[in-house]
Amino acid sequence: MITADKYFKQRFGHKMYKAGISLDVTCPNRDGKCGTGGCAFCSEGGSGEFASSCKIPVHEQIDSAIGRLSSKVPSDTFYIAYFQSFTSTYCDASYLRNALNEAADHPKVEALSVATRPDCLPPDILEVLSDVNSRVPLYVELGLQTSNDEVAEAFNRGYRTPVYDEAVRELKKRGINVITHIIFGLPGESVDSMMESVRHAVNAGTDGLKFTCLYVLSNTRYGKLYEEGKIAVLMQEEYFDIVEQALALVPSEIVIHRLTGDGPKSLLLAPLWTKNKRQTVNYINRRFRDLL
Repeated sequence: MITADKYFKQRFGHKMYKAGISLDVTCPNRDGKCGTGGCAFCSEGGSGEFASSCKIPVHEQIDSAIGRLSSKVPSDTFYIAYFQSFTSTYCDASYLRNALNEAADHPKVEALSVATRPDCLPPDILEVLSDVNSRVPLYVELGLQTSNDEVAEAFNRGYRTPVYDEAVRELKKRGINVITHIIFGLPGESVDSMMESVRHAVNAGTDGLKFTCLYVLSNTRYGKLYEEGKIAVLMQEEYFDIVEQALALVPSEIVIHRLTGDGPKSLLLAPLWTKNKRQTVNYINRRFRDLL
């Protein structure tokens, strides 16, 4: 298994950290284009609670992120500018171009990562991503979550899986590195279906994978269902049993960027084991020590 840490050290010659950035964007399943309310698991912050405000210029957001990490990392550290919140390509192409170029110009930034939806990559946006990728390494993170369209419809994803396949093809055609997000533990999804999502992403040509358990946040649709006792979450060992099965399906050249995630503690309802990040990291290191 190639971990992100190993991969970035090989590619850049040193460890890399992410500086979270927010753009002034929303999502097409929030503003009515393909739905309202967003995905059932997504918070009001659009999964960008760890990033700075979109009202601050990009270079200042990067400075702020670096400042937050300054006591934990060496001063000569370099960063990936991570456009994290909502759907970062759901905007005017010139706005995106200016934001990406501003991040690329920052003296501490060596790469960019853009989180988006597969249905938000029109030709003019793809042209911007291609141009930026020609000057600085660019990673595009696609929220697939599952290849099971019935499960996806239930949480209001807003597009069908062939749209993801086409997005991967278009990005790869332009030499852009693709990272795919997959969630384990979505309501109504079997372990076999979760494994099929992993196979699907691999066969589609993704360069990297991010796995996470479903975590339930307050003020979300899943949060309400959880409080009503209508959905459950995975326990730690149960979740990592699924991760272990998934890793067995992943070819060695595909980079594993994340084995699990953690939601904002102030909003997290479940699973509570994800709150203790140090304990979770220690568990991962013990369980997967022969792979890491």
